[in-house]
Amino acid sequence: MVMTVNAKEVWQTELENENWKNYPVKFYSTTDFSAPFASGSGQYDTQIIIPCSMGTLGRIATGVSSDLITRAADVILKERRKLICVVRDTPYNLIHIRNMETVTLAGGIICPATPSFYSKPATIEAVAATVTDRVLDLAGFDISTYRWGK
Repeated sequence: MVMTVNAKEVWQTELENENWKNYPVKFYSTTDFSAPFASGSGQYDTQIIIPCSMGTLGRIATGVSSDLITRAADVILKERRKLICVVRDTPYNLIHIRNMETVTLAGGIICPATPSFYSKPATIEAVAATVTDRVLDLAGFDISTYRWGK
């Protein structure tokens, strides 16, 4: 997992905790270009950037690999693997839309962090889960979640 300084600040602001520190995953610095997913030989097949800022999206769209997140995205795209960018900025300006188009044409998936309501979520956590479940589906995880028509 790679978390920017801004990601940690957003987490603290929105969730009012630092629970990311409790996840049993290896954390990599944004400047650690020796991370295994910084190279195609690492064989990683999916990258999820959540949330994906418009700045990060713009750097990916233009091939600017200035940190580990954008380098890994560059690798995923060049290897024709799955890149999922979960954008949450709104509204979009024309630059955002063109960057989304560029990343999509390069093989990436733009997944706006737009919740769905047809499952009738009753809590804020359930609303957020409609987004995370969709992302996990896109990544190919076999998850138990609400399915349309069932």
